[in-house]
Amino acid sequence: MNRQAFPPGRPDPASAEWIRTLGGAGAERDQALARLHALLLRVARAEIHRRGGQLRITGPELDDLAHQAAADALLAITGKLDQFRGESRFTTWAYKFVIFEISSKIGRHFWQHPTAPVALDAEDWERLPDRFGMGPADQAQWQSLITALRRAVEDDLTERQRRVFVAIVLNGVPLDALALQLGSSRNAIYKTMFDARRKLRAALAANGYLITSGDAAVAAAADGDAGGRA
Repeated sequence: MNRQAFPPGRPDPASAEWIRTLGGAGAERDQALARLHALLLRVARAEIHRRGGQLRITGPELDDLAHQAAADALLAITGKLDQFRGESRFTTWAYKFVIFEISSKIGRHFWQHPTAPVALDAEDWERLPDRFGMGPADQAQWQSLITALRRAVEDDLTERQRRVFVAIVLNGVPLDALALQLGSSRNAIYKTMFDARRKLRAALAANGYLITSGDAAVAAAADGDAGGRA
């Protein structure tokens, strides 16, 4: 969604109409609420299906999360109409509420039904080859690289970067769930992971580990490909 600036206090006509009808009363307001809910539900379904693979949930349960997110977002929006400043389209502003609700609900769902160790710092490097589909025949190929990667995680990352890397890559914690557990945001966690993988790739290269096609699976760990994405 593209952000479009408007003069402060002077939203575009469509946005002004949303504010007028949602802030009104009677049948016109009810119709506006129904239209907005339909828009929010459509966004919620698309976003949850995009992220839902991390949670291994499908069907009615997935759609129920979308309905919950849309309903809660609608309630939050109608309670904060006076905070809309016309700096973007009303729908762009409103969609941020439903995206926030989706992140919160996916995060809570994961911790209620964890598919990975809840202890964020529990490092299980022995499971890493399995997570990338590597069997015993590949042992000679990945063992030294994993050792180098582990050393880089311990020596080159900050405590927070290490915690985020371990949770996402080793423990398979979705980004939304990790953000909730750490009291952070998706963007902050993603930035931490981005900085961590940049350090890890530099450390591997400095130690002579040139990434080849044969190293791709293990090298993907340095990029966080085993965990949730933004």
